[in-house]
Amino acid sequence: MSSTAIPGTALPSAATTSTVVDNIGVLLTHDSEKPELANAAIVFENGRVAWWGASADSPSADLRVDAHGGCVLPGFVDSHSHLVFAGDRSDEFESRMAGRRYEAGGIRRTVALSREASDEELLANASALIVEMRRQGTTTVEIKSGYGLSVHDEARMLRLASTLTSETTFLGAHVVPAEFVDDRAAYVRLVMGEMLDACAPHSRWIDVFCDDGAFTEEETRAIIGAGQARGLGARMHGAQLGESGAVQLAVELGAASVDHCTYLSDVDVDALAGSSTVAGLLPGVEFSTKHPFVDARRLLDAGVTVALASDCNPGSSFTSSIPFCIALAVREMGMTTLEAVAAATLGGARSLRLADVGHLRVGARANAQILDAPNYRHLAYRPGVPLVTTVFLDGVLDVVKHPH
Repeated sequence: MSSTAIPGTALPSAATTSTVVDNIGVLLTHDSEKPELANAAIVFENGRVAWWGASADSPSADLRVDAHGGCVLPGFVDSHSHLVFAGDRSDEFESRMAGRRYEAGGIRRTVALSREASDEELLANASALIVEMRRQGTTTVEIKSGYGLSVHDEARMLRLASTLTSETTFLGAHVVPAEFVDDRAAYVRLVMGEMLDACAPHSRWIDVFCDDGAFTEEETRAIIGAGQARGLGARMHGAQLGESGAVQLAVELGAASVDHCTYLSDVDVDALAGSSTVAGLLPGVEFSTKHPFVDARRLLDAGVTVALASDCNPGSSFTSSIPFCIALAVREMGMTTLEAVAAATLGGARSLRLADVGHLRVGARANAQILDAPNYRHLAYRPGVPLVTTVFLDGVLDVVKHPH
């Protein structure tokens, strides 16, 4: 994700190696000893966090940034998105708001439109969504394929995604495409064979939509296993449309995350609590589909690691805003604002098994944001308000707007 700036704002020169951000109202570090500090400052050097402490004690640096009393926190880590697509499905959203039930089959509509789009069209749309995300504080994003569902189109979508992020996920097993509806087994073989061969070089992860109308647990086990044999990490969509064995299968397979988790049994919760698999919660989906919001309190109280992500896609959650997801999590899912922010930073990093993002401990990547607000609670307290003024990506400024 490259750094950009609004015209007329200044970026540090290529010679700049250190930046001090001072006059911080609240600094959220996620450090175990001092998770947050008031009246603080932080120093970035050579793309990493080099120091933080009291603003009065801040050292000199090549560049000074005044936070104007605003809150500084880690950049959001959006661990679940589908940004490479073409077309619009706003009519489906309106139908669901009028009472139509969400079903997995709508994915095929986006597949048809995306196959027809050029590389340039797909990349331009995905890049615009990346800019939206950045302006709302997201500095790390995972991008899945899944709207090609042919060898050629899945490979090209992952190739395009890999120009935007290193966190790319092969999701050939999103749904069975129209041309294979009468021969599911042939499509599963294609995903595990020629399609995987074409997509693995552009992917870090493999994912399967294991749910009603998508793929069975048996098919999921085979596809995930084939990806793992090629060195890809495992992720899963599961328990979005109803209870199943998907969550327990994800734990059994050592998946880094199982995302959605809308319908969970007690056995599912216990399995997650005893594992390293992260529960990825996607409240934008519940907002858009009118399915029940996940009881995050139940998961957190059981000791499950939770991530909060946008699931940005044209069908079931067309939002790029992690702040919106945080507000929903606080209002509808039983989370405190701090828990929701942690899930969107630390939790997302754990979902992607990244150790140097999602926090601002010394040595972390200097991915951070400044809010035009005295503390992070305003992310839920002021829903829909564009609070992010400045984003740092590896210590490089990306100015979005000036504070009041």
